[in-house]
Amino acid sequence: MAALGGTLAGIVLTTQVAGPLVAQETDKATVYEQLDLFGDIFERIRGQYVEEVDEGKLIEAAINGMLTSLDPHSSYLAPDAFDDMRVQTRGEFGGLGIEVTQEEGFIKVVSPIDGTPAFDAGVHAGDFITHVDGESVLGLTLDDAVDRMRGPVGSEIVITIVREGTEEPFDLSIIRDTIKLTAARVRTEGDTVVLRVTTFNDQTYDNMAEGLKKAVEEAGGIDKINGFVLDLRNNPGGLLTQAIKVSDAFLDKGEIVSTRGRNPQDSERFNAEPGDLAEGKPMVVLINGGSASASEIVTGALQDHRRAIVVGTKSFGKGSVQTVIPLRGEGAMRLTTARYYTPSGRSIQALGISPDIVVAQPQRQPGENEDEDEPSARPGRSEADLRGAISNDTMTEDEKRVLEEERAKAEAAAKLREDDYQLAYAIDILKGLSAIAAAE
Repeated sequence: MAALGGTLAGIVLTTQVAGPLVAQETDKATVYEQLDLFGDIFERIRGQYVEEVDEGKLIEAAINGMLTSLDPHSSYLAPDAFDDMRVQTRGEFGGLGIEVTQEEGFIKVVSPIDGTPAFDAGVHAGDFITHVDGESVLGLTLDDAVDRMRGPVGSEIVITIVREGTEEPFDLSIIRDTIKLTAARVRTEGDTVVLRVTTFNDQTYDNMAEGLKKAVEEAGGIDKINGFVLDLRNNPGGLLTQAIKVSDAFLDKGEIVSTRGRNPQDSERFNAEPGDLAEGKPMVVLINGGSASASEIVTGALQDHRRAIVVGTKSFGKGSVQTVIPLRGEGAMRLTTARYYTPSGRSIQALGISPDIVVAQPQRQPGENEDEDEPSARPGRSEADLRGAISNDTMTEDEKRVLEEERAKAEAAAKLREDDYQLAYAIDILKGLSAIAAAE
């Protein structure tokens, strides 16, 4: 009985160990069979296709098809495309000036870049590009579609756009140009410093830090500033390293972002170091549906640490990390290798970041409020405009000057509300926070 029991136990043990090994060997055999199948198909195409094929392009297409089947952001970069990508991260390239992705076979605009031909022509975040120069992009890879939109500087391109809320597709004619990106622009609106960050490339942090310092100096020091608006609307993202630097610029401590890949040992966590360029002044971050990737990293970090109030509309929702891996032959592959998480542990992949205060940008229709006969367009009349009105002799000249300055600021704020309602809303929040702080 004991001998039999030992024999049975040995049989069971052997079965338990051999099972996985057999499965692994079977999987390997299946993979090798499929690779042989690929080789057979390649040879059949090369030998029997109706026209002679470019073998190199055929293999590139197969590689790209394998990568693009994974997700919209993984792809093969041929040598020319790899060079273009490196040029873009340095901040200057040729084209239309739009960041795009692929959705349901069509090209979707993530965001137009400020001051570029696409932006000036009226391309919006969320637009779908269905045709380029009359030819459908349906069925093309993202890289192929982008290649169609590239061309010599000064040449014309016509893109067909489908836009939500517009019944019919329409064409836009755009002249290609060299896109020179100023990654960050800084200006003051009243007592508020507005930091407009358009992309995250090698120049972003330096542009922003230099502009911020200059704006504060011109305002007469940090005490003259009531707060900062970080405008990330229509910012399609870019370099993770720059997103970390920009976040760190306004945080003294704590986690900025973490990335988690397939293997636990590949996870990374990035923390802020002491130092806040805004010196603790209130902040508002502006986002919209064109704010993606690195923009969402910065927004999530500042929101989770309660360093800033987030205003606008829900962001794009790209919460994945792509690693560019150089390959032999001077090409590269862009492979999604991790998801990123905000300090509170949120993954925003496909969800986006919801603002603390939802504020939509009103879409003004052409010609609206442009008729001089409309009441809203007529200048208002006051007591001072009446003929023979008595003057106010109770105010000193200094008091009158201060009053005029305040009136000018109010008029400027009203104009900004017409030009950019979301930004005006953000500035109003900072004015309110400043007034509360002064009263305490």
